[in-house]
Amino acid sequence: MKLIRYSHHGHTRTGILDDGGQISPEAGRAPVADLAEVTLLAPCQPKVIVCAGRNYGSWGKLRKPRLFLKAANAVTGPDTPIRRPHGLRRLEYEGELAVVIGRTATQINRRHYRDYILGYTCANDITADDWRTDGQWVRAKSADTFCPLGPWIETGIDDPAELHLRTRVNGRLTQDSPTAAMLYGVDELLAYITRWITLHPGDVLLTGSPDGVGPLAVGDHVDIDIDGVGVLSNTVH
Repeated sequence: MKLIRYSHHGHTRTGILDDGGQISPEAGRAPVADLAEVTLLAPCQPKVIVCAGRNYGSWGKLRKPRLFLKAANAVTGPDTPIRRPHGLRRLEYEGELAVVIGRTATQINRRHYRDYILGYTCANDITADDWRTDGQWVRAKSADTFCPLGPWIETGIDDPAELHLRTRVNGRLTQDSPTAAMLYGVDELLAYITRWITLHPGDVLLTGSPDGVGPLAVGDHVDIDIDGVGVLSNTVH
């Protein structure tokens, strides 16, 4: 099931998108709009965005997950501009699988992690590399539009380790990895994070980015494509 947030006739709504492109307010209800008639928004509005750094095979497994935060102001939706800050030398994309929390999660048992997940979506962990290298991590990760999410939340995924992530920049494949290559799985990450940080419905976990991270220039079009989830597309302005 695909859960969406969308704008229609000036109003923001939530709904379910079927395979035919029809939008219903809830399961079993009659369609109220067609996908072509609406503007998709970021599928959730997280208050907390926790990110796992260096979480794919080439880095080598760290003794414990490396975590950082992105601010909620960074969230933007599919087909919206990524704003490149003036004077920046290097802006980077990082395609990632995002986990959307469905119920309050605190000190969870990793065996029961699925009980706390609403679904999965695509994310682009945009980074201002200049600011990261000079120690300004908050600014580097949390400028406006630095966390595209979408296009929807897919609820029908049983095992997040059985997906495949591909990133394309202007149609050129730059990242290509199974999610099974994560060093810490979704279960381990959620169990670790919720020891100290309570996550609430709508909050988001970014699970890390595989090899192939690279630069973005003004005018570049970037697609994050995760099998079984969807394709998140944005252009740099």
